[in-house]
Amino acid sequence: MAISSLPCIQPVDTLLDSIKWDDKGLAVAIAQNVDTGAILMQGFVNRDALATTITSRKATFFSRSRATLWTKGETSNNFINIYDIFVDCDRDSIIYLGKPDGPTCHTGSETCYFTSIGDLFKEQEVEETNLALTTLYSLEATISKRELELAGKHGKPSWTKRLLLDENLLCSKIREEADELCRTLEEKEDSSCTASEMADVIYHAMVLLRRKDVKIENVLEVLRRRFSQSGIEEKQSRASTES
Repeated sequence: MAISSLPCIQPVDTLLDSIKWDDKGLAVAIAQNVDTGAILMQGFVNRDALATTITSRKATFFSRSRATLWTKGETSNNFINIYDIFVDCDRDSIIYLGKPDGPTCHTGSETCYFTSIGDLFKEQEVEETNLALTTLYSLEATISKRELELAGKHGKPSWTKRLLLDENLLCSKIREEADELCRTLEEKEDSSCTASEMADVIYHAMVLLRRKDVKIENVLEVLRRRFSQSGIEEKQSRASTES
């Protein structure tokens, strides 16, 4: 369900009628980062909360303890700006797909999910920086950690550390890996080779991003904006930015 496709009251009412609300008139709503895919938080919504989210484009929930609507960010200004809303196949749970203005968790963490069950079993202290990361973001976090490592303290520097310290080496590796990726097409190598070479390109490119202090989330945001526009609009947008 794209919220831009709900321009008037009647379709919204029809949609709200189709949701399988529980016996208290509620459904689970999960907020997800539109660019990173990170699960930001979970709450509950009723008809009014979902309708308010659709019209305001700000993630709004229903507080069971206070029995009232609340919009994420109304006190912290860390709103979650909604780009799309999805319902599951049974229509009894909802995803708010949006872009957060800042940390989502009241602790100041990026998301409310930083407690690993594995750490709880090990009785380790929970760290708010230990977020539930997908593969790409785990790699980004690892590269950031390597940047903080001191060669003198940890012995011989890792390959990532060497790349971070030597931009000529880094750029030469990116060019080399990009060429090897192209050769998998030109030389008709199998798909596993292509996947392997693309992994090398992504890894080395992400090291360059770390060197330039650019997050992968910034790259994905650029892609989202580009592919939500026509080719002409995208070129005009880029031209105005560069001028």
